[in-house]
Amino acid sequence: MSFALAIAPPTVPPPEGCIDTQVLGHILLIGINRPAKRNGWTPAMFRQLAEAYTRLDDDPELRVGVLHAFGDHFTGGLDLPAVTAYLQRGEKAIPEGLVEPHDFGQPGYRRRTKPMVVAVKGICFTVGIELMLGADIVVAADNCRFSQMEVQRGIMATGGATLRMAERAGAGNALLHLLTADEFDSAEALRLNFVQKVVPAGQELDEALAIARRIAAQAPLAVVATRLNVLKAIEQGPAAAVADFVPVQKQLANSADAAEGVRAFVERRPAQFSGR
Repeated sequence: MSFALAIAPPTVPPPEGCIDTQVLGHILLIGINRPAKRNGWTPAMFRQLAEAYTRLDDDPELRVGVLHAFGDHFTGGLDLPAVTAYLQRGEKAIPEGLVEPHDFGQPGYRRRTKPMVVAVKGICFTVGIELMLGADIVVAADNCRFSQMEVQRGIMATGGATLRMAERAGAGNALLHLLTADEFDSAEALRLNFVQKVVPAGQELDEALAIARRIAAQAPLAVVATRLNVLKAIEQGPAAAVADFVPVQKQLANSADAAEGVRAFVERRPAQFSGR
């Protein structure tokens, strides 16, 4: 059965677009909804996306998010006429205090703690690449067209591409695509570790939901701790991550979920975790 069959039809978006959300068990499905404009990003959409990411982190019943898009394309990138004034003023479209979807850890913005899986398809330009690189696991349709084309528009990629492309693929590979603004396909994105799986077009959301369901079945506290430890190792180095091993493991080992994990092991049954 297709997981995607359970998804509610999108709302009719306003001209500036919107972000649709739907709860599927412990999963928060987050849909980019401006298909008539190839899901071009507006300030309103950025604000609503941050609100959705904040909802994921704040709701104890939610364990993982899945970001996807309505229509044929993930996104054509920034709607430049709509965002140029913000760029010129150096103004952020996301209010302080919310989870920042690019996951930078900037002062005044929260960092996401729970996992985010992304399903991309069709055109995935500029901010689309940066949102998927700022998430955790990416499933790409085999019809994807990627481009980090800011230099064609006289601006710089400031949604994380300059950081994460080099982190995933090395400086040379990152600069090849950042400085030429060329278009590349799903196979190249997989080679560069920008995406983790490539599936036939039309199957990307099903696969992303399947991954999210497997994550949601694990112990939530352990999932969050594991994710944060990986990020700490990347950003602060192995020693900082290792320093957390004993205190974090002690906390997890004394949780109700750890006790349930032991019971499930002894009783040879799937564990039923509570997130406590």
